[in-house]
Amino acid sequence: MPALQRPEPRAGVLKIQAYVPGKSSAPGVAKVHKLSSNETPLGPSPQAVAAYIGEAERLHDYPDGAATALREAIGRAFGLDPARIVCGAGSDELLNLVAHAYLGPGDEAIHTTHGFLVYPIATLAAGATPVVAPETNYTADVDTILAAVSERTKVVFLANPNNPTGTYVPFDEVKRLHRALPPHVVLMLDAAYAEYVRRNDYEAGIELVATSENVVMCRTFSKIHGLAALRLGWLYGPPHIVDALNRIRGPFNVNAPAIAAGVAAMGDAAHVERSRAHNERWLAWLTEEIGRLGLAVTPSVGNFLLIHFPEAKGRTAKDADALLTSRGLILRRLEPYRLPNALRMTVGSEEANRQVVATLAELLGKSA
Repeated sequence: MPALQRPEPRAGVLKIQAYVPGKSSAPGVAKVHKLSSNETPLGPSPQAVAAYIGEAERLHDYPDGAATALREAIGRAFGLDPARIVCGAGSDELLNLVAHAYLGPGDEAIHTTHGFLVYPIATLAAGATPVVAPETNYTADVDTILAAVSERTKVVFLANPNNPTGTYVPFDEVKRLHRALPPHVVLMLDAAYAEYVRRNDYEAGIELVATSENVVMCRTFSKIHGLAALRLGWLYGPPHIVDALNRIRGPFNVNAPAIAAGVAAMGDAAHVERSRAHNERWLAWLTEEIGRLGLAVTPSVGNFLLIHFPEAKGRTAKDADALLTSRGLILRRLEPYRLPNALRMTVGSEEANRQVVATLAELLGKSA
C-alpha cells in the first residue's frame, strides 16, 4: 500500500453529498418571501424574544451544560421526565448523536426514499451504510421498511410527518413497525412537524418511547416555535439511550440565550395555537387553489406542501422556480430528494400565499 501524501478522511465521508439549504435570496428583487425552509410566518413568541434579549448581559458565562431549565419546561409541557430528555443544537445534532452512538462500519441504517437528507449524511459520517426503503404514494411504507431490515440494521430513521412530502404514518402503523423490529434496532422518530398535525390517528412518539427500550423521538424549536436561528431541539428516550448520548454530546452544546428563549416558548401556548390556526387555514386554501390550477398537490399535514409540475416545456418545476424567484417568491427545489419535478412551498403569510397562486396561474396561462 503506497504511503499517503496527505491526510484522508475515513471511509464514508467523501461519499456524503453535503446538505444544501433552500435558497434565501432573489437577486435584483426588492421584496422577498422566503418559502423554502418551512419557517413560520408568524415568527417567534414575543416572550421568547424578550427572554433571548435578557441574556445579553451574561454572555461571558458558560450555559448550564445540562440545559436543566429547558428540560424541565419541556417536561412540564408534555408530562415527561426531564431526566429522559436531551437538548441539542437543533434536531440535526440529536440525529447525528444517535448515529454516532449506535452506528459504525459494517452497520446499516434505513430511511425512506424521500426522507430528510440528514439521515444518510449522519449514517455515512458514522461509517455505516444508508439503506433506502421505497415509499408508497410519497408515504413511508412499514412493509418496505421491514423488508429492508437485515442482520446489519442498527437504526431506522422515520420522519413523521415526513419532509418534504408532508405525509404521515398513523400511530397503529408505527407501532406495527416497532413490534416487528429486532429489539436491538433503534427506531428514531423525527417529529419536527408534530405540532401541525390535526389527525386523530397520529401520535408523535411519546407513548411509544415511554413503553419501549429502543425508541427515541426528537422534536425541534425551529418550526412552530419560530426559533430556527437559535438551533434548538430536544430528544426523549429510554434512560440507557439518553445516558449514551450525554456521554458523547458537547459539554455546552446549547447556548444560554437559546435555553432562555426555549423555556419562554414552551410557556406561550397561545402563540403556538395562533401559529397552528394560521397554518391550518392557509394550508387548506393553498391545496385547493393550486389544485384548481391543474397541479397535483400531495396531501400534507405539515406547514408546507409538495407541488408537482408537468414536464411540458415552460411549465416544469424548473420553469416555475425561475418565474417565482423573479417575483421574490422563493420555494424549494427538490432534486436532492429525488423529486426533480416538484417544488416544496412553506405556508407563508397571506400576501405570500396569494402571490404564489397568482404567479403559478400566470405560468400555466390560467386565471387565479
